[in-house]
Amino acid sequence: MKSVNATDAVFYFSINAPYKQCEVLYVPTMPDVVMVSESGLSVQVPTNRLRQFITSDGIKGRFRMVIDANKKIKSFERLG
Repeated sequence: MKSVNATDAVFYFSINAPYKQCEVLYVPTMPDVVMVSESGLSVQVPTNRLRQFITSDGIKGRFRMVIDANKKIKSFERLG
């Protein structure tokens, strides 16, 4: 896990999407998706951050995204 600074924003997501729904993450004209974090905030996530977690079953798990004070993603990782 990456370290989190006091100025970082941390978002948690629970994802359970079958592979068929994940196919849209490979469409070149769709560089980002908007996801609702566990805190209820809508957050734009680059599709390339999600692709690495796709398996033949889709994407499943709880994830953490850390954003720095300049709104740059420091990390996007699966928890547990």
